Amino acid sequence: MENEAKALADLQKVLDITRLMGAAVNLDDLLQLVIDRSMELLDAERASVFMYEEKTNELVSIIAAGSGEIRFPADRGLAGSAAQSKTTINVADAYNDDRFDSATDQKSGFYTRNILSIPLSDHQGGLVGVLQVLNKRGGGFSESDVKLAETLGAQAGVALQRAQLIDHYIAKQEMQRAMEIAREIQRGLLPSGPPLINGFDVAGFSESADDTGGDTFDFLQLKDGRWLLAVADASGHGVGPALVIAQTRAMLRAIAMQGRDVSATLSTSNNLLCRDLDGRFVTCFLGMLDPITAGMTYASAGHGPLLFYDARQGVIDERPSTGLPMGIMDDADYSEVVAKQFHEGDFAAITTDGFFEAANVDGAMFGITRLKELLLANRDKSAAEMIDVICEAVAEFSAGTKQGDDLTVIIIKRT
Repeated sequence: MENEAKALADLQKVLDITRLMGAAVNLDDLLQLVIDRSMELLDAERASVFMYEEKTNELVSIIAAGSGEIRFPADRGLAGSAAQSKTTINVADAYNDDRFDSATDQKSGFYTRNILSIPLSDHQGGLVGVLQVLNKRGGGFSESDVKLAETLGAQAGVALQRAQLIDHYIAKQEMQRAMEIAREIQRGLLPSGPPLINGFDVAGFSESADDTGGDTFDFLQLKDGRWLLAVADASGHGVGPALVIAQTRAMLRAIAMQGRDVSATLSTSNNLLCRDLDGRFVTCFLGMLDPITAGMTYASAGHGPLLFYDARQGVIDERPSTGLPMGIMDDADYSEVVAKQFHEGDFAAITTDGFFEAANVDGAMFGITRLKELLLANRDKSAAEMIDVICEAVAEFSAGTKQGDDLTVIIIKRT
């Protein structure tokens, strides 16, 4: 009768713990609950829950009674043996079992006498983790303790998987919201509309391949009436390049507004970027357009090819960059500055490589030749209309594939 009463009392404890686990949705709170209640239920000194990480094939204890985080291969030690066999392992004398790893004891000063390792599974039998309970007070773990622990473990495995899924969902939602905010901020750094430059029709466009991108373009009127026109492309795309390109834009603006010319603006920006960038670089076209003379001076830090249409000749001239990308070498030479005179009907098309490197389902690239042909065929359209044409053509060409790189372009047209 006494044994039956104890068994009923223990079962009631498990049911109470199960109800508490059902109410817990935070993973850390649930882990702590399982640890605390398993020690209480089995009258033990310590307990740990090792969660299984499939990507690394490791068992990880984030919260353990009496110790910090523990991480080890999922086939090592008694916990690893329980995980691999998916069976409960009851060891009466830990130091006489070859599978026992005493390193944690040596580190913490704790002495493990006996240990119960219970695999935790989800509702489909997949491994969630391992519950370990240490040092049964008054002796080793009995068969009834094992059954009780397995009953608790069956409930804990499902509850922990549910909490993990909720945590992952919340983290994903938070990340998505953060990316949306980052995208809004980055879009806010682009010009709100085309610049009003006497004698010129200028337009720009940028579309990132991910939520955030590594491209930018900029129009900025300087104190002397000239206009800064820029296209820049940080290596890669995503959050890292987005931060780099925002920094680059701010540098170009700040230096140019001090009255520095194209060469000095690129040189100073490069030296500053070299101090901050590690393994990244930025290509940049930087021009300063004078509406009074219809002339532009420009330099290109690794950005090319640059396409210039000569209306009198009826051809597009493909010009290379004039210097190294920024961020590669301190004190790089950007002294080569090109003077371009615009005549009626002339235009310049400055794109990032996302346009001509766009690939179709067969792996063929859009290419510079196709881009030049489109620009020539639509040279009488406005700058914004020309951009629409090439964007639509690239989208049609690469239909059925994921956008591989950011797309950015400005067109500077003499009216």
